[in-house]
Amino acid sequence: MDVSLGIWLTLSGVLAFLLVLDFFTVSRKPHDAMFKESLAWSTFYIAVSIAFGIWIWTTAGAQYGNEFFAAYLVEKSLSIDNLFVFALIFANFGIPSAYHQRALLVGVVLALVFRGAFIAVGAVALDKFAFTFVLFGALLIYTGIKLLRHWDEDDEPGDNSFVLLVRKFIPVSDKLEGNKLFTRQNGKRMATPMLLVMVAVASTDLLFALDSIPATFGVTEEPFLVFSANAFALLGLRALYFLLKGLLDKIVYLSIGLAVILMFIGVKLVLIYAHERSESIPKISTNTSLIVIASVLVIAGIASYIKVRKDSTAPVNPEKTTEP
Repeated sequence: MDVSLGIWLTLSGVLAFLLVLDFFTVSRKPHDAMFKESLAWSTFYIAVSIAFGIWIWTTAGAQYGNEFFAAYLVEKSLSIDNLFVFALIFANFGIPSAYHQRALLVGVVLALVFRGAFIAVGAVALDKFAFTFVLFGALLIYTGIKLLRHWDEDDEPGDNSFVLLVRKFIPVSDKLEGNKLFTRQNGKRMATPMLLVMVAVASTDLLFALDSIPATFGVTEEPFLVFSANAFALLGLRALYFLLKGLLDKIVYLSIGLAVILMFIGVKLVLIYAHERSESIPKISTNTSLIVIASVLVIAGIASYIKVRKDSTAPVNPEKTTEP
């Protein structure tokens, strides 16, 4: 796919405009995001992403259009898994929901920078060293197996290495002062819990990128499509968080679905390398990838709905609820 410097600059300008729009219209003033507001913004970002995909389809062809939508679907589904961790971070540090938006927006900006660097390195590695496909594939298969084994366990946000590093070198106040990152107590400059939250959000997304970037390269080898799919998925992350916040604990089988997707893409990456060595070994097409990814997400969603509904209608055991 031939992408000129002008197209890269145009994409960067569009992303910058959307970030500024998000900051000045939503995140500048702390407030609790209502369902209608979150739905409107989430719909807007999805519509922008679809419009971009249609533009790719019409200007570069159906193959690249399919690759973008497959990559976007992978990133969007993985970003939902990120939201579980973000919710735990906010709860762990006792951050009121009115201040979640600023932390998420800063996390999005930092994630775009980190992922842009990762994508650049990954693209060069794939171009120069074909065996990188196997390394990426092995990483995804390993991550998928690990996620499958611990799908119902939560990490402790306070154990984040970056957060512990900040605590080691910077004194931290126990008092939250809105969106302020630093404060003064008794004449001493100290960090606020909000700084730790932003460090935790950004570093968590950095770690997630180690899985999501190889996963995206598994459905398209075009750096432009990998970056744009990541960017558009991230831009809608803040709105999606508030839209799904009340539903996160009900999508109980999402982690299992994502584990299957990661392992599937890992196998696909290994097959790409094997196909380059011997054409008798088949590759998994983009259309097949799109169908498999979408099907796994639908099945995980339906299974989660059935599980939650079954648990909510299950009879209560009197022996477990009766006071001694």
